[in-house]
Amino acid sequence: MGLRLLIADDHEVLRLGVRSLLTHKRGWHVCGEATTGIDAVHKVRELNPDVVILDLSMPGMNGFEAAEKIRRSAPSTKIVFFSVHDIPASARMAGGDAFVPKSADAGELISAIELVAGHPHRSQNHSVNKTT
Repeated sequence: MGLRLLIADDHEVLRLGVRSLLTHKRGWHVCGEATTGIDAVHKVRELNPDVVILDLSMPGMNGFEAAEKIRRSAPSTKIVFFSVHDIPASARMAGGDAFVPKSADAGELISAIELVAGHPHRSQNHSVNKTT
């Protein structure tokens, strides 16, 4: 089936943009979307994605809390924090595998996903804050 991805962000336009970007990659499949941290935790259990692209600021349960619960229930699922808050060290402590600021270009998000999924992008011209 390829790489299964879950996008968790409370902004619809951002989710649609990320979905559009990721579905252009051969072998990648966006298996679901979540609008809250609680929804993200439930969707991980239900859909078993390989990678979660997780916002930090979401209603109900923030990304740090969601990452902790995801890490406990699905330890093999990789977490890429994608946020306006530039805090890669905090993301590492919260169980993230990589951090990409929302100000980054599209290639950086793709590189981070490839890196945590074990399929590094061949060109590697983009800086990625891998948290492990």
